[in-house]
Amino acid sequence: MTDTVVVLGSGYAGAGAVQSLESELGSDADITWISNVDYHLVLHETHRCIKDPSIQEKVTIPVEEVKSSGTRFIEGRVEDIDVADREISLADDSTVAYDYLVTCIGSRTAFFGIDGLREHAHTMKSLDDALGIHDDVREAAREATQSDPAQVVVGGAGLSGIQVAGEIAEFRDDNRAPIDIHLVEGLDNVFPNNDPELQGAIQRRLEARDIDILTGEFIGEVDEQTVYVGEETELDYDVLVWTGGVTGHECMAEVELEKDERSHRINAETDFQTDDERVFAIGDCALVDQPDGEPAPPTAQAAWQAAEVVGENVARQMRGQPLQSWTFKDKGTAISIGEAPSATT
Repeated sequence: MTDTVVVLGSGYAGAGAVQSLESELGSDADITWISNVDYHLVLHETHRCIKDPSIQEKVTIPVEEVKSSGTRFIEGRVEDIDVADREISLADDSTVAYDYLVTCIGSRTAFFGIDGLREHAHTMKSLDDALGIHDDVREAAREATQSDPAQVVVGGAGLSGIQVAGEIAEFRDDNRAPIDIHLVEGLDNVFPNNDPELQGAIQRRLEARDIDILTGEFIGEVDEQTVYVGEETELDYDVLVWTGGVTGHECMAEVELEKDERSHRINAETDFQTDDERVFAIGDCALVDQPDGEPAPPTAQAAWQAAEVVGENVARQMRGQPLQSWTFKDKGTAISIGEAPSATT
């Protein structure tokens, strides 16, 4: 009887895992791919839709163009994974059985318990998020004047926050829109924990785009009109975007796999295997061990690199062969600040 391998998620990890499994297994297994959308989203380019929504056609790739004809695709939202019975429950009450599972279900934005943040902020994890930011920024600009500009606050100056702020600045400049942009980072520098020279270069480019930067104090509370930063700073806003932090999906909270108790991200070895030998995890939903003791970063390039190897390891597990260890190799990070790119080397 042919084994069934199920892949969850259509991000970089999921799309890459499907292609990797198809290459390694061929007709030796039945592959089923499950995602809540019927496309692969080129997430690192999705922020460009904030300036120009028509770009959405260029950042979505239909699943039929990713997978082979032999792979079954199911559009549905995962509600639960029963690892004992090897069964996945979907939101429409249907179930999908598996012999081997590769979970690449991605992550959610972490709000860190900040009062009001979840209720009032946009996030930047999907195409709908980017289009929603565009709509609200455009509407706020329409209601503003040069003497009373719209106020846009972006929380978090990591990669996503920098790129969101840059696209809003591009929209503002292209449309001569009355918008003030504030980028807030709780740590001491933009693009935290990276090369100081690069941090300085990014900050100069942001400032050249007339983006106000506040670092060194965390957002403590948000209400429907104001962002409270540190003990003294208050920023009134018309549009608030929050890009800080990664946490697991709600559906992973009760899954009986070893995981981080706070974030529900699944613990995986360097070969992507979890504490269940039939379940593999890669991408943002996983904490994949690395030789330096830190997990692989939750980035597109890490997900894609892992996906290239996971198919081989699932095939090896099915055949009773030793699994390959994987080490992330950082190939640099490209950052767009509107139309002004900057990159690590």
